[in-house]
Amino acid sequence: MSAGGLFLGFDVGTQSTKALVIDAARGEVVARAQREYGLLEGLPPGHLEQHPDTWIDAVAATAAAIGQQIDPTRIAGIGVSGQQHGAVVLDGGGAVVRPAKLWCDTATAEQAARLGVPTGFTASKLLWLREREPENWRRVQHVLLPHDYVNFRLTGRLSMEAGDASGTGFFDAAARGFDRRAMAAIDPGLDAMVPDLITSGSQAGELSEAGAALLGLRAGVPVAAGGGDNMMSAIGSGATRPGVVVVSLGTSGTIFTRTERPCVDPDGLIAPFCSSDGAWLPLLCVMNLTGVTEEVVALTGKDHAELTAAARAIPAGAEGLLWLPFLAGERVPDLPNATGTLLGMRPGTLRPGTLYRAALEGTSLNLGAGLARLLALGITVDEVRLVGGAAQNELWREILAATFGVPVVPLAEAESAALGAALQAMWTVARKAEPGLTTDAIASPFVSARERTVPDPALTARYRELAAHFAGEVGRCYPAQSAEERT
Repeated sequence: MSAGGLFLGFDVGTQSTKALVIDAARGEVVARAQREYGLLEGLPPGHLEQHPDTWIDAVAATAAAIGQQIDPTRIAGIGVSGQQHGAVVLDGGGAVVRPAKLWCDTATAEQAARLGVPTGFTASKLLWLREREPENWRRVQHVLLPHDYVNFRLTGRLSMEAGDASGTGFFDAAARGFDRRAMAAIDPGLDAMVPDLITSGSQAGELSEAGAALLGLRAGVPVAAGGGDNMMSAIGSGATRPGVVVVSLGTSGTIFTRTERPCVDPDGLIAPFCSSDGAWLPLLCVMNLTGVTEEVVALTGKDHAELTAAARAIPAGAEGLLWLPFLAGERVPDLPNATGTLLGMRPGTLRPGTLYRAALEGTSLNLGAGLARLLALGITVDEVRLVGGAAQNELWREILAATFGVPVVPLAEAESAALGAALQAMWTVARKAEPGLTTDAIASPFVSARERTVPDPALTARYRELAAHFAGEVGRCYPAQSAEERT
């Protein structure tokens, strides 16, 4: 392996941008930084947006913080991970036409239903823009995803890659190419608005003079293709070979694994994504995860440590309190306009510990239903790797292990997407000398696990009962709706 030096990875997320630097020779993270931000305020319900300049400001701020921790002249490559499905629209001069609608925006559910794509995918946002803001749409010359826009600002070049592009709703994941018919259903001119597709392991470009000034680095540093946050998290968590199943616990929750062939769900709930290293990444995404526990924190004024201790004293089943946790609508199950439902309330059950346990259980049971769906499609699992900050919660790990029925293993590096971006940059540079080098060879030395949590048999049996109860109540409270009723 010939790549040496330092490699910088950014993860441009919904709540913050995180950056870290890995040292190729030492095999470890040597610097990190984070900048938090929020959504645009004052928008109608369902409209969740950010201005792309927010991301650029955060990238610059984290790069400046990184530069104080290491010698920036040693940076040999840069990779960018970005939140998936966002719609960044630019005019002919490369200026942003309007704020980006994000993955969690459900205002375009009507368009998604008409196009036959999951709510939140980029395609529905573009059709919404064409129909609801025709003046803005007439200005649009370029359509990008969030990580593509950051790459553009760093290199001056417009590009997409298959991993992130496979979450647009107008991409043929099996063929790893754009679906021209799906594009035409949105707008006949969309084909000309998307940039060139670059292959896995290729460069998006080199750091331009403007990009170098933004990051405080030298011009000419290679910028890797990058990818969506789930694709980068796959690299950063070691899902770089078949058989590794990863659950990411963040604002949204995802379950994914790498396969050598496309994995297609006939009902469309498992996304048949491409990976960002030349393979495929079947993935299930739920929209409600840590946001549910954060609501309990906000309600009670207690922190997660206090609430976890209180919840541990509550038996499995939360004293009959069942939380169907669809606070922001939901993608799986497909309920874009759902609200959360709290069932089984009795005197004394609305205490902090019981509420927190119900939040942990409701979100875990929904993830468990998703994993069962992946297993039904032929995916096998012996253990689940956990990434994201919530993976450090021991009680949540116990609940997940019992719900999944297999051991769960938190990874030492929680920021797997930023790590994956840095590793992809290292792979991109190294394969110039070693074309056959795999991402698995690059990633394996950097991926380490903490102590695994083995499912308790009695708890597993209890959560099997609760899973059946959860599924029954979801069907009862949210009966099947037509596309018209969902909008």
